Amino acid sequence: MKWLKSLIIAGTLQAVAVTAGHAGANLDQIKQAGVIKVGTEGTYAPFTYHDTSGALVGFDVEIAKAIADKLGVKAEFLEGKWDGLIAGLDANRYDAVINEVGITDARKAKYDFSDPYIASKAVLIVRGDNTDIKSFADLKGKKSAQSLTSNFGKLAETNGAELVGTDGFDQSIQLLLTGRADATINDSLSFLDFKKHKPDANVKIAAQEENADYSGVIVRKGDPELVAAINKALADIKADGTYKKISDTYFGQDVSK
Repeated sequence: MKWLKSLIIAGTLQAVAVTAGHAGANLDQIKQAGVIKVGTEGTYAPFTYHDTSGALVGFDVEIAKAIADKLGVKAEFLEGKWDGLIAGLDANRYDAVINEVGITDARKAKYDFSDPYIASKAVLIVRGDNTDIKSFADLKGKKSAQSLTSNFGKLAETNGAELVGTDGFDQSIQLLLTGRADATINDSLSFLDFKKHKPDANVKIAAQEENADYSGVIVRKGDPELVAAINKALADIKADGTYKKISDTYFGQDVSK
């Protein structure tokens, strides 16, 4: 049976050689092509959307371009609906998805992520002249404008609020401003974007959750060289001020932590 043992060893060595030959192959292909293909929605302001001229813009778009620049390539954007966006990685449609993809254990089991590049927290928003609501616990017996099936709505309900159903952030803010709701719990990034465009709006953050949710660049599993290159690019754009400039443009402050 020595021949069988030799065959097994030879096959194992061949498999190792093939695996080693493919290590870093995707990063090499990206650099050779001069392009990193990025999956994104293009319909999710202020992260990835089209401006009045039709150009694809947004926080994530600018981050993707900055990463590509550090890799020495150009970013090529391929747009798609959220439901099929991450699955596009499996089909090799693109090299990465940069679209506010939250880093979760479930996703990490199937894909690899870069270091986090943006953080968001649940914030309690009230009118600027409100002095009664200073914490989430103060929502007890108050009206909170929420999407009824959202995690934010569940958080408000847990704290004893009476929910006033809305279709999303904009409607929640309008109900708050017109006095038909006392508060709304929403995403800190959405609030910052709103205040960037309407700095004089009579709303403020009364409280925020301590723990943040983080998003990262998501790529196919088993590509550590590409992940490392993207992480270095992210570190570089933070070090040279590029990240801060992009963050200030869309949110008026650093949103990395």
